[in-house]
Amino acid sequence: MPPLARRNLFHDRGRLAVTLTGIAFSVVLMVVQWGLFRGFSTSTTNVIDHSNADIWITAKNTAYIEQALPFNERKYYLVLATPGVAMAAKYIERFATWKQPNGRSESIAVVGCDPDVPLGVPWNLVAGDALQLKQPDTVIVDRIYVDKLGAPALNSRAEINGHRARVVGFTHGIHAFTTSPYVFTTFKNALDYTGMSDDQLNFVLVKAAPGVDIKKLKGDLQARLPDNDVYETAEFSAMTRHYWMFTTGAGVAVLMAAVLGLIVGIAVVAQTIYATTMDHIREYGTLKAMGAPNSYVLGVIMTQAAIAAVFGYALGMVVSLFVVRGGESGGAYILLSWQTAVGMMFLTMAMCISAAVVSVNKILSLDPAIVFKS
Repeated sequence: MPPLARRNLFHDRGRLAVTLTGIAFSVVLMVVQWGLFRGFSTSTTNVIDHSNADIWITAKNTAYIEQALPFNERKYYLVLATPGVAMAAKYIERFATWKQPNGRSESIAVVGCDPDVPLGVPWNLVAGDALQLKQPDTVIVDRIYVDKLGAPALNSRAEINGHRARVVGFTHGIHAFTTSPYVFTTFKNALDYTGMSDDQLNFVLVKAAPGVDIKKLKGDLQARLPDNDVYETAEFSAMTRHYWMFTTGAGVAVLMAAVLGLIVGIAVVAQTIYATTMDHIREYGTLKAMGAPNSYVLGVIMTQAAIAAVFGYALGMVVSLFVVRGGESGGAYILLSWQTAVGMMFLTMAMCISAAVVSVNKILSLDPAIVFKS
C-alpha cells in the first residue's frame, strides 16, 4: 500500500467518512434488493426443491404447484406398480383458514405428506419430529410465523377449517412467498383440513430406484397416466418459478427493483469516488510538478479507490447483516448467501476502480502549472 495513497485518503476524516458512507449505502442497497429477489425466487419453489422426489405427478395442465387440482388416488397405486419406482407418496398442498383461540383468522397453505416416506416431509426441524405428525390433529409450522399464527410454543392449539390442530414441531427458514404460511401435517389430516374427499390427492411424489434413468421412468409413468402430467422435479420447479416470477408480474417488479438498486448503487459509488479524486486535484498537480510519472499518480489513485472499496464493503456488509436479520423477524425473506457476499465484494471493488478510472484521464492530462494558479 503506497504510503501517499493511505495518507491522502485518511488525512481528511470528514471526506473519508462521506466516501465510506456512500459506498456502504450502495452495498446495502444492492445486497437488500438482490436478496429480496433471490428470496422471492427461492420461496416460490421451496416445497418442490426440498421434496427429495425425482418426479412430480399432477392433474392435467397444471402450470404451477398452487394451481393443482385433485385427482383420484387410484393413480397412486398405478405409480407404485410401475417398474423403476423405489417409493411414492401421496401429497397435498392447498389453501385453508387457520383460526386462533382468540378468534383471529389467517390464510395458510396446508401441506399434507406421509411422515413414514421421506418425500415432501418438513425439513430444517428445530423442535419436535416429523413422526409426531402421526398423532391425531397435529401440525408443524415455521418459527417465523409463530406470532402470525398465534402458536408461540409446542402444543399450541388452533382450528383449521373447523378441525382441531395442535402444534407438535417447528421448522426454521421455510418461507412462504405469499402471505399464507406453510403448515405441515399428515396426508389424512390434510384431507380433513382442506375438505377433499378420501379418495383424492393433489400430487404423487416419486423416488426412482437406484440406477434407473429418470427420463425413461418419466416416459413410462406418462404412458400409464395419460390423463395426468408427469414432471421431473427440476422441471416442475422451473415452471412454478417462471409463473410467479414473470406471469403474475410480482417477480418482474422485484427484479426491476433489484436492477434499479444495482444502477443506483453504481451511480452513488461512481460519484463518491470521482468527487474524492477531484478534491485532491491540486495535490496530484503538485506531484506532477515535482516530476512524478503518470504511472505513480495512477497507482496512488487506484490504491485509494481499492482501500475505500475494502472499508466501504466491510461496513456495508455489517449493516446488511443487521438489515437481513431485521427483515427476517419482520417476515421479509432477504436471501444473503456467501456467493452473494463474495460477488458483492468483487463488484464493489470493480465499481470503485472503474469510478477512479473515469477521473484518471483528467489527472493524467493535468497541467502541473495548476499548483501555481490562485
